Amino acid sequence: MHLGLGAFARAHTAVFTEDAMLAAGDYEWGIIGVTQRSDTVARQLAPQDGLFTVAERGDGAAPARVVSSIVEAISGRDTPELVVERIAAAATKVVTLTITEKGYRFDPRTHTLDLDDPEIQADLAGQPPRTAIGQITRGLQQRALNGAGPVTVLSCDNLPGNGELTGTLVRGFAASLPTAESGPLLAWLQDNVTFPSTMVDRMVPASTEGDLTAVEHELGLRDEAAVVAEPFKEWVIEDNFAAGRPRWEDAGAFLSADVPAWEAAKLRLLNASHSMLAYLGLAAGKETISDAVADPAFRTACRRMMLEEALPTIALPAGLDGGQYCAEVLRRFANPALGHTTAKVGSDGSQKIGLRLIPTIRGTFDAGREPRWAALAIAAWMRHVAITPAADLNDPLAAGLHAVLPATRMPEDVVPALLGFRPAFDQDLAQHEGFTGLLLHWYRILENNGPEGLGNEINHG
Repeated sequence: MHLGLGAFARAHTAVFTEDAMLAAGDYEWGIIGVTQRSDTVARQLAPQDGLFTVAERGDGAAPARVVSSIVEAISGRDTPELVVERIAAAATKVVTLTITEKGYRFDPRTHTLDLDDPEIQADLAGQPPRTAIGQITRGLQQRALNGAGPVTVLSCDNLPGNGELTGTLVRGFAASLPTAESGPLLAWLQDNVTFPSTMVDRMVPASTEGDLTAVEHELGLRDEAAVVAEPFKEWVIEDNFAAGRPRWEDAGAFLSADVPAWEAAKLRLLNASHSMLAYLGLAAGKETISDAVADPAFRTACRRMMLEEALPTIALPAGLDGGQYCAEVLRRFANPALGHTTAKVGSDGSQKIGLRLIPTIRGTFDAGREPRWAALAIAAWMRHVAITPAADLNDPLAAGLHAVLPATRMPEDVVPALLGFRPAFDQDLAQHEGFTGLLLHWYRILENNGPEGLGNEINHG
């Protein structure tokens, strides 16, 4: 089972699974894919028997390929009972997820299930579950009642300790059920379900009409479900499975006991830089990430944040060269064939900055240094929030963010107001004078000096 059947899952998990079957000669596996917020992908794949094209773009790109590892695509929004049924089936051995940060419905301050979320409340009340956590937990509950055996739940989202977090949320949902249900379910989960952590990496932008037309020219047929991706792909997996699994290592996945170190490197180097370039690019009118990283000043800020602030606060996994990794990140961002938009990468900022940038800021302050570059990224996000109407701000907390904004939108008013937004910043950081000063410095330059002035400050300030 895979929940969150977007472009990334098809270009990453589905490809690894097919390659693993081909390498091992084990063709007993298949993916039941579940769309979460829309039924579009399910409708696209249904008339194609689950087949779709992956077209690589950039240096070293392989020819377009048709992937066949998805055997069923269903709409989780429209048929939640079917999702529960499939998770509960004895034939299901692994449930994987790519539902994005906001799909986990957790409180970022406590990393526990947000029991105030209306859809979580509805799932707990016995409605056909529409949240991923509700669907998984109800599926596991039915699995326990059916005697369907152990299963692994494998998060593949950009969250630190994603396996531990997923386990906490599932157990939190189970514990919130009536006592007669929660006790037996929690005991069964303890003995029959594991939640390994993973680190996933591949840049997969949303497919455009131009992408679909290019694939049509390559294949000679129309594929509405085609995805484009960079040639690079990586998957690091904690080897902690409750039941069987495909031999993903035969397809190039890396089984590791130190997934948290890989996660930290990706979140605080690659993902943090992605966010920085998105908000700087939006401020300068850059449409794509490749446009943003082509700006020498933005590239400098990104590189210096990684090398001077993030790297010194990260314990790298064995075998990973930090300098080479940072250089590779910038090279990958520069791939113009992907067309990864700054607007898309900059979406859901309230869910991302705390994971990608705040740990570097804290670690740099703790080491007695100023997180000048990470603060620039936060300031650029703040200005993006402040100048974007609430109705146009692509963020699940857009209403709350705009509720705390002052009417004047002056830097000295906006910065403290957003620092007081508790889902994003805790009180200690909000009251840190050094952090506030850095944010005000950069916000004023962004507001008053324009892209050229910002570039001069990055290069010479």
